[in-house]
Amino acid sequence: MANTRTLTSNDWLSLTSFLVLIGVIVAPIGEGLLIAIAVVFLAAGISSAVHSAEVIAERVGPALGTLILAISVTVIEVALIVSLMSNDSADSPQIARDTVFAALMIVTNGIIGICILLGGLKHKELGFQLVGTTALLGVLAVLSTLTLILPLYTTSTNKGTYSGGQLIFVSLASLVLYGALVWSQTKSHKNFFAASEGESSQIQTDHPRPSQKRAITSFISLLFSLVAVVGLSKILSPAIESTIASLGAPKAVVGIVIAILVLAPETLAAMNAAKINELQTSLNLALGSGAASIALTIPAVSFYSLMFDKPLTLGLDTKGIVFLMVTFLAGSFTFGSGRTTSLHGLIHLVIMASFLAISLMP
Repeated sequence: MANTRTLTSNDWLSLTSFLVLIGVIVAPIGEGLLIAIAVVFLAAGISSAVHSAEVIAERVGPALGTLILAISVTVIEVALIVSLMSNDSADSPQIARDTVFAALMIVTNGIIGICILLGGLKHKELGFQLVGTTALLGVLAVLSTLTLILPLYTTSTNKGTYSGGQLIFVSLASLVLYGALVWSQTKSHKNFFAASEGESSQIQTDHPRPSQKRAITSFISLLFSLVAVVGLSKILSPAIESTIASLGAPKAVVGIVIAILVLAPETLAAMNAAKINELQTSLNLALGSGAASIALTIPAVSFYSLMFDKPLTLGLDTKGIVFLMVTFLAGSFTFGSGRTTSLHGLIHLVIMASFLAISLMP
């Protein structure tokens, strides 16, 4: 992999997660011990993958780095979703919808809410790039409508589903829109998504740019971590469903669990940025992850659905549509002036708490 003197603890963690996956495949063990090992090293693999992506991002720059991090997280998310869809249970068709919707609620209300609240309590008032942030929110609104609401009003197939041709169109439209967003972030209007000059200098001081060798090593670690996560998620997926069923929780909770697991490292990174008055970095992480979660996950899951003839339900129920509407309404107020306070953060956290409460007590 590399000279052992150049390996960090994160590199060893990714390699260990990969070796554990090989080990449990080659030498089967008892179910209880298998689940425990899979849970520990799945979490380790996810954390290692995101950390490796962040190191690469520091080397190639924040704009391209955000894309690398988003793609890495999406690979993990798709792996977990496909693993659960392949179980062919009664609720498999809704797994993708529930996960993507939960991720959307977490980034727009959970992550953003806690970042604005913490930053606002410490700094009183937080600033951000108005044009870039509203562009991110607009992309999220369109992607959400195409993938989660429009299927309820088509007539070619059952309510909440798309036909094969419609899936292909929506997937391509999502990819084009996300591609345009990435182009805007990295090329045409990247200053609209950049932190202020003072924030940029602080980031560079706190985090020296990694060497090329360090970035290459992190890329190899990222590959090991992603393979480990994909494999371990497949092993663990039946246990996730059975555990939630045994607790008597609604099936939608499966999607929430996946979304929380995948977004946990990004949540911590966004919170740390908000604490030092770098809200734009937090917003790029949160809203960018939400856009990638929809625009990259839905096409990947649609491809899997069409290739293996798996049913796929995308349309939300009435409660989901209400939460989606109030989320974007509150977002338009929060990001309408270029300044925000802790009160705006609390508003989004109340929406998030309500979403969790209604999901657990439908």
